[in-house]
Amino acid sequence: MSSTPSSPGSMNIQEALSKAYAHWNAGQADQAEMLAQRVLAAWPGQPDALHLLGLMAHAYGNLDLAISHLRQACLAPRAPAVYSSNLAEMCRQKGLLAEGVEAAQRAVNMDPALVSGWNNLGILQQETGRFEESRQCLERVIALNPGWPEAHNNLGNTWRRLGRMDRAEACYRQALALNPSYPEAHSNLAYLLSSKGNFDDAAKHAREAIDLNPQLVDAYLNLAEVEISRQRADAALRALDMLNAFAPRHPAALVARAKALKHLDHNEEALEFARAAIALTPDNADAHQTVAQSLQDLGRTEDALRHYAQAAALPGISAETAMAGSALLLTEAGRRDEALAAFDAALERFPGSAVIMAARSDLRTYSANDPDIAAMEAWLVDGDHRPLPDRIGVHFALGKAYLDVGDSARAFAHFEAGSRQKRSTFDHDSAKTAATMQAICATITPERFARLSGLGEPSSMPVFIIGMPRSGTTLIEQIISSHPLVTGAGELSALRHAVDRMGEFPDWLVKLDDASASAALKRCGEDYLSRVKPLAQGRPHVVDKMPGNFVHAGLIPLVLPGARIIHARRDPVDTCLSCYTKLFGGLQPFSYDLTELGLFYREYERMMAHWRSVLPAERFLEVEYEAVVDDLEGEARRMIEFLGLQWDDACLSFHTNQRIVRTASVNQVRKPIYRTSKGRWQKHAAYLKPLLDVLEIEAP
Repeated sequence: MSSTPSSPGSMNIQEALSKAYAHWNAGQADQAEMLAQRVLAAWPGQPDALHLLGLMAHAYGNLDLAISHLRQACLAPRAPAVYSSNLAEMCRQKGLLAEGVEAAQRAVNMDPALVSGWNNLGILQQETGRFEESRQCLERVIALNPGWPEAHNNLGNTWRRLGRMDRAEACYRQALALNPSYPEAHSNLAYLLSSKGNFDDAAKHAREAIDLNPQLVDAYLNLAEVEISRQRADAALRALDMLNAFAPRHPAALVARAKALKHLDHNEEALEFARAAIALTPDNADAHQTVAQSLQDLGRTEDALRHYAQAAALPGISAETAMAGSALLLTEAGRRDEALAAFDAALERFPGSAVIMAARSDLRTYSANDPDIAAMEAWLVDGDHRPLPDRIGVHFALGKAYLDVGDSARAFAHFEAGSRQKRSTFDHDSAKTAATMQAICATITPERFARLSGLGEPSSMPVFIIGMPRSGTTLIEQIISSHPLVTGAGELSALRHAVDRMGEFPDWLVKLDDASASAALKRCGEDYLSRVKPLAQGRPHVVDKMPGNFVHAGLIPLVLPGARIIHARRDPVDTCLSCYTKLFGGLQPFSYDLTELGLFYREYERMMAHWRSVLPAERFLEVEYEAVVDDLEGEARRMIEFLGLQWDDACLSFHTNQRIVRTASVNQVRKPIYRTSKGRWQKHAAYLKPLLDVLEIEAP
């Protein structure tokens, strides 16, 4: 810029500015600031001095002051385009996305060859969810400067959000080819590889990023995401603890911690961390969605719906999953028409979304030539380029669709593909699981049970429904929770947490002597009740329908002598088939391989046979699913009598009960009793050979 009418000291404005920038570039901040302030004293509003002061404020972490200086600098008629570009980036960091887009657009309009302007505009478009516009901006950056690693990395982020994992990976790898020590590219490649299910390579790149830059926040977040994706929430929390050492209040870290805690069923704590993220960044869509999911897990439907709506309305990448989550929550709440309308609204906003179509599959009965089937099949053509969780969901949705239309061959091809991919995301050892179950049975013998009986907390409030998943547990809960004196609380992790707090099980039970037994058992029972009582809604009985509690069936009467246990039983192959063809919301590690499923079922049968020899008949009732289907009233009366309650006809209208149902059977229990599930495995026997071989059952 030309010199001005007044000069600071013996220098003119231009000389003072040149020296100020020289001092700044040489790391001499005090001298640079002094000269810039002298320029402003001589010429208030001088844009170059304001720009320099803005850069300095940004470098020292005063983002608000930096933005204030840059805004003033950009008001000058001849302010260079790069000033608007820098303002755009600062606005992005502050979360002022709309202002940032405006500033970046102004920068490239002023100078169409400004690489930083196009780059900043591309990143801002990416963060506001305008991915196609982002792609165009970032491709222009690469055309202008093909050797810039950062541009390839940024374009990779946009391709990832467009669902093109192949192109995203190519961009990240090109960035690393240009700069092998580029920590951000390693970190982003880690995230992408995790989404594709390549967890070991993903973890390696995340750790490489941390080694290169121990304060790169995203690297720790991506390492945590890898661990959550492979069902290692404890390892994710350890990665976040490392991040917490230098960024204790980072909003994304708070959200990541909330997600890890959710995987461990610590929903109240997860909610606390997600809300803390919102307090710091009110327009954080991911935080609102995580709050919604935590509230959903806690049964707070209306609050959850509000946060899903906020997540869907905010800029960012959460809208699609937030709208699908809201529709699924309405499904759980029995609000079928609202759920279908919500899915339609989601598809209107995201036309052709296979993720949304898969999410609504349980609400639909498919017919031949259904357009959803064709759309999901077409989506899978690029399967390797899609995120692994989405691929798994679409395979299971198509399996369900083909069962509806009677095409078993295609259905089981998709179930096998989805199960194989799901099985790759976690470790499961059938032999170790069997050994654990056998050790529990060996510990709770009839003799030890008799010695410890009557020592726990004698509450009659809990009613446990146990059994294999998909064995009729949800139907039984729906029937008895229709009684006005019973609240159905769904599948609770409360017992597992109470038992785990006592130490390694069953070791701690073995160590109890006569002096310590009563206090220990009472403590465990009281811990459980403290978690469950608030869910009873003032009624005398609350149902805990966690099927896997069958593992602790021998412990329940010891810690809660007044509790009642109902064991749901169903045809073995029908049970296992229903497990295999369902993508569970929670982890059921035995259910994604037919041989492993059969092995687990055999151990479950052995364990239940043992409990029959241990548990007192007045506290333990077995109910056959098929008997309920054939004689609803007779079996319902038997269960209500077992609970010590007077009969109520509402139990026969269980399908009208509008309580929240958070299980894989959510849609079935909204219907009256039907018999089509009895013996359904026989027409699919040709696809079940590994299961039938383990169960030693002949195909018809």
